[in-house]
Amino acid sequence: MTGNAIMQIALYVGVLLLLAKPLGVYMARVYGGQSSGLDRLLRPVESLLYRICRIEPDEEMGWKKYAGAVLIFSVAGLLFLYLLQRLQGLLPLNPQKFSAVPIDLAFNTAVSFITNTNWQSYGGETTMSYLTQMIGLGVQNFVSAATGMAVLVALIRGFKRHSTETIGNFWVDLTRSMLYILLPLSFVLSLLLVSQGVVQTFSEDKTVSLSQSITYDAPKLDGEGNTVRSASGNAVTEKVQVKEQTIPLGPAASQIAIKQLGTNGGGFFNVNSAHPFENPSALSNFLEMLAILLIPAALCITFGRMVGDIRQGWALLSAMTIVLITLMALSTWSEQGGNRRFTSLAIDQQTSDLQPGGNMEGKETRFGIANSAIWATATTAASNGSVNSMHDSYTPMGGLYPLVLIQLGEVIFGGVGSGLYGMVIMAIITVFIAGLMVGRTPEYLGKKIEMFEVKMAALAVLVVNALVKIGMAVGVATTAGAAGILNPGPHGFTEVLYAFSSAANNNGSAFAGLSANTFFYNTAIGIAMFLGRFWVIIPVLAIAGSLAKKKKVPPSLGTLPTHTPLFVVLLIGVIVIVGALSFMPAWALKPIAEQMMAGR
Repeated sequence: MTGNAIMQIALYVGVLLLLAKPLGVYMARVYGGQSSGLDRLLRPVESLLYRICRIEPDEEMGWKKYAGAVLIFSVAGLLFLYLLQRLQGLLPLNPQKFSAVPIDLAFNTAVSFITNTNWQSYGGETTMSYLTQMIGLGVQNFVSAATGMAVLVALIRGFKRHSTETIGNFWVDLTRSMLYILLPLSFVLSLLLVSQGVVQTFSEDKTVSLSQSITYDAPKLDGEGNTVRSASGNAVTEKVQVKEQTIPLGPAASQIAIKQLGTNGGGFFNVNSAHPFENPSALSNFLEMLAILLIPAALCITFGRMVGDIRQGWALLSAMTIVLITLMALSTWSEQGGNRRFTSLAIDQQTSDLQPGGNMEGKETRFGIANSAIWATATTAASNGSVNSMHDSYTPMGGLYPLVLIQLGEVIFGGVGSGLYGMVIMAIITVFIAGLMVGRTPEYLGKKIEMFEVKMAALAVLVVNALVKIGMAVGVATTAGAAGILNPGPHGFTEVLYAFSSAANNNGSAFAGLSANTFFYNTAIGIAMFLGRFWVIIPVLAIAGSLAKKKKVPPSLGTLPTHTPLFVVLLIGVIVIVGALSFMPAWALKPIAEQMMAGR
């Protein structure tokens, strides 16, 4: 790995950790009802929203009512977004005159955005109107992220409270997440992105003249649009000269800011943050990468402050950071090493037996290998899914590490809120295993971890893993699923594995190379996204409700400290073992087999 790559990784992680503490402290004050600095400006707005929506902010909810509110709100958002897409052709702010989105794609997209997945089987600039992008996709970027943060706060209250039936008010947690955290941060980031050249306009697409025309051979079509063929059956071609290009525009900066900060990831443009209007400069690239992990990292500090022991938050953040840096470095190293299959094309075989310059296929020359690999691992560590390079073009091992980060359960930072409550689930499993080792009831943050909590934790982990494996099996075993695979052999298998891993873990990034905009994949992936989101949220809230009822247990000599380096190592071990046991056979049959076939 080059010195520049090491410097880029160190700079990225260093700035991330530097910003995590002040933001984490701020969010703890917001959720704790303390003065946050924006109260004078936003408190009247918050009160007005409660009055309009007839919300009683002081009314507490049990875990079942809290879960019901989450489900009702999310399903309502799904129906609204689905109808908005289906009626798109009749609605305003549609200068391109886009027609209604097909039924299966509308379903997939609606599920995708309400689950904070933002999987996209379409090109944004050629499918969605400005209205759909703003009040549909953009709004869901805020509320789906805020939902995950609200669930996390409810779980924290489960540890903090004792002998009570309630874990807070979902509507209050949702409102505060958006009003005090997501909106201010998005506003600042939007302005910074606009300053770098990210477009933010309601103007329709512009047609401009090329400085140099392009000529190519294209199939000749008859009056009905069919290819004209010669007497021998070959397609007849004709010279086509292109002198103009259509430049897509739109209100992109505002959506890009929240898609990054809310770990949503859905691109305004089809190629996402590889597009120069979505990510035009080195500074915009760094800011967008930083935004991916900023809130998930800061929430660890929020967790520590809210449970009354800041060391707990730093322990979880340390585990996340160690795994991230390791896989980020390995992915960068693999890509800089290149692909051995290109050695026969090397100009000077005596000086290098590797791909000259590393594997630049599918990467933006503006950002290079290091910043592409940092983004690829950051976006899959978080459930973000945005890209500035195409993962399908990575080397087999370079593409494996982002896949591993997804399949570890999106707990290495993960989505805003959802990543940390997933990590807490892993911590519960860890203290349970440690308790078995010493023959005593495990404890975590002063609460005994008993049969109910362990069952719910196991359910949250196993259901997502099952969704990935079942989806992958159906995808490669059925005619409809196999028809979407565009690459033969292990690489094609990896595309399907990546798609269902991304969907069930609510990541949203695509390996590409898979024709996913079909009825089969739109439906199957939509179901995986929905179950992957809410089949975890409900057990998490059940754990929160169970813990809130329990009394605090004072630490004793037999209590495992959960803020020490030993616990960090145990936690990382559990995360890796769960991932390895679940997916090692799939890794061996797919990316590892492809790497061996490449002779390296």
